[in-house]
Amino acid sequence: MSETAQRRPILFHAAALASGVIFGAGLAVSGMIHPQKVKAFLNLSLIRSGQWDPSLAIVLAMAVIITMGALRVAHRRRRPLAAASFSQPHARRVDGELVIGAAIFGIGWGLAGLCPGPALADLVSTFPSILLFLGAMLAGMTLVHVWRLRARRQSAPVEEVET
Repeated sequence: MSETAQRRPILFHAAALASGVIFGAGLAVSGMIHPQKVKAFLNLSLIRSGQWDPSLAIVLAMAVIITMGALRVAHRRRRPLAAASFSQPHARRVDGELVIGAAIFGIGWGLAGLCPGPALADLVSTFPSILLFLGAMLAGMTLVHVWRLRARRQSAPVEEVET
């Protein structure tokens, strides 16, 4: 194994650590770890009174712009510095599962004012109160995982008969 290949796992973990620190710091500095700030963005009825908070849109826009630029630069390389290959999403179509999942996520985000990243960042500042949210989020993810496993097991015999 070459020296470069041996260093890749170390670089990968160092990059993951640095990304996490930058992401968490960005969430904290921008105030996106505060559910009331997110809810003030999601509540469009506040526009008329002048109390609507557009800061989440600014954070999202900056994230997209910076990521687009970084991906353009990164994909000029044959392969990434810290991994064997670039990771690309396999699914490219919008299906019912995506739409339903997005709607459920949106409902949860609107009710709580939190999504997974800020919730994890909140562990530092609001530790006890955030545990219920994170536990419920993990329970929901586990339920979907179990449901998918069960659906795969039920459809497996049918696929074996057809082939």
